Amino acid sequence: MNRSFAVFTGVATVGLTLMLSTQTSGSAPAGTLGKATLSKINANARMTAGVHRTQPHRLAIQVDVNDPATMNLVLNNVSNTVQHYSEIGQKVEIEVVAFGPGLHMLREDTSPVKARIKSMSETTPELTFSACGNTRENMTRAEAKEIPLISQAKVTKSGVVRLMELQERGWSYLRP
Repeated sequence: MNRSFAVFTGVATVGLTLMLSTQTSGSAPAGTLGKATLSKINANARMTAGVHRTQPHRLAIQVDVNDPATMNLVLNNVSNTVQHYSEIGQKVEIEVVAFGPGLHMLREDTSPVKARIKSMSETTPELTFSACGNTRENMTRAEAKEIPLISQAKVTKSGVVRLMELQERGWSYLRP
C-alpha cells in the first residue's frame, strides 16, 4: 500500500509538473510537450544517469509459462537491463524465478533457451536463475522420472515465496 501510494504520488507529481510547464510556457498547446519541457526531461535523465549509486539495482523476473517467446522476452529484458546500467556505470543484480509451466525454461531436457542462458551466465555474473522445488517435485511425480535442470539453475523451495521474499527486500518485480 505504501509503495503503491508513493509511486502514484510520484507519477501524479511528474504529470502535474509537465502539464503546468507546457501550459505556462506558452510555447506549446496544453497537453503537448514543448521543446523546453523535453529539454528539462532530458536533463533530468542525464542527472539520474550521473548519480553515484553504491547499492546495486535489483530486479526479480517471474517466468510461469512454457512459452519460448516469453522466455526469450525475459532474456531480452535481462540483456537490456544489464546493458543500460553498465553504460551508466551502475550495478544491477537480476534473478529469474521459474515455477509452474515456466520451469521448462530451466529444464535440461525441454528448455528452448538453455544455450542462451549458458552464454548469458558466462558473461553476466550478476544474473541468477531460480527453479521452484515444489514444481520440480510435482513434475517428477507426474512424469515418473527425475527432472534434470540446467547447471545454471539453483533450486529454491518455492518460486512464489522466493519472489515474495525478494520484493519484501526491496527488489523490483517484472512479469513479462
